[in-house]
Amino acid sequence: MSSNITPADLAGFREGYRADPMRQAMTRVLYTTDISKVICRPDDARKMVFKFSTDIKTMKSTNQKSSGRCWLFAATNVLREHIAKELNLEDFELSQSYMAFWDKFERCNYFFEAILETAGLPLNDRTVNFLLQGGLSDGGQWDMFTSLVRKYGVVPKDAMPETFQTSNTRGSNQYISKFMRKNALSLRKMAAGGASREALEAEKKALLAKCFSFLSSCYGEPPETFDFEYVDKDKNFHRESGMTPLSFRDKYFDGVWDDYVSLIHAPTADKPFDRLYTIKYLGNVAEDKGIRHVNLTMEELKAAVLRQLQDGEVVWFGSDCGKFGDRDSRFWDDQSFDSLPATGLDVAMTKEEMLDCCDSAMNHAMCFTGVNIGEDGKPNRWKIENSWGSEGLNEGYYMASDSWFDLLVYQAVVHKKYLGDKAAILDTDPIVLDPWDPIGSLAD
Repeated sequence: MSSNITPADLAGFREGYRADPMRQAMTRVLYTTDISKVICRPDDARKMVFKFSTDIKTMKSTNQKSSGRCWLFAATNVLREHIAKELNLEDFELSQSYMAFWDKFERCNYFFEAILETAGLPLNDRTVNFLLQGGLSDGGQWDMFTSLVRKYGVVPKDAMPETFQTSNTRGSNQYISKFMRKNALSLRKMAAGGASREALEAEKKALLAKCFSFLSSCYGEPPETFDFEYVDKDKNFHRESGMTPLSFRDKYFDGVWDDYVSLIHAPTADKPFDRLYTIKYLGNVAEDKGIRHVNLTMEELKAAVLRQLQDGEVVWFGSDCGKFGDRDSRFWDDQSFDSLPATGLDVAMTKEEMLDCCDSAMNHAMCFTGVNIGEDGKPNRWKIENSWGSEGLNEGYYMASDSWFDLLVYQAVVHKKYLGDKAAILDTDPIVLDPWDPIGSLAD
């Protein structure tokens, strides 16, 4: 049964609003002020002190600019610490453009393969609709990074630097997504008309050739060989000539990317803890194993992160960075904000509720580089290396409270040695989640 809003209802709503002194006072404030500034609790915000009992010395923060490549920046920031220690480097970056090129190219193939696999389903099928709506974006996850490293290696930033399009991806994403959708319809028509797999494969390769050419125009053609030149902290110049992306990877990283495991905290009824999960149609390299997540309690996930930090190694993690943050002051803390007095709206939810009602999901990847342990022996603040540039307070480094960690950190990548007995979960068959499951969200 439905009920319309009547004139009498509206009269009552107006009367209630006009009679409420708090709403009248907040009208004068909210009419001219950013809500995020109004709901901040200064006394609690002052507790966010940028000091840490464990503080890993890391390099200058990076800048993804107007792109959604945070997951690649965070991942290459993890790897660059390995080579910096070995070669005694003051500063160093791996090429995020190189990784982004191959990610986009492989995802074009992944998309067309998924379109062919679902060609027998109607256009309004939810999975087909999901694929078409997705197009080609910048976002990704850790396992997608390792798939790229495994197939294409890595290169220093000097070997494939930034271009306008790599730093400003909206336009190129728009055009290649339209191209993919248009030709998804063409492939479906071919399949419906009885085209052979060979004919469909030939058409797909022709489409991929166009994708490769367009991406090369935007990002530059990925190098096949390069000279690695660098100056160490002692101001000594070094050169290694004729390297390839794979030889560079093998010499300086030696499979280290495969030693890490993605842990998630998804406390919803449909995802029991201590199980392995994957997501249908989430990946980039078609022939690779795809995404793998071990769902643990927050206590177990946090303990693994803490052990890795205390052993001197940074941690890639994914969170919802859009809640309870102050970008000017460089912190995230749910206790420093209270929206109820200003808005009159009770919006507090548990992590489970936010996931279930699509209010929150992982949307940004960064690196933990430190932690502060309080007098009670428990962490209370976490130091974060972001990829929004080094300008401003703390040279681009951020921090988060421990309660924010509990509420809004969804994923962390740690060395598998920190899993202990839980490592056996990795050998089980993963539970396959729907493509639109919130755990399949991309960090951008």
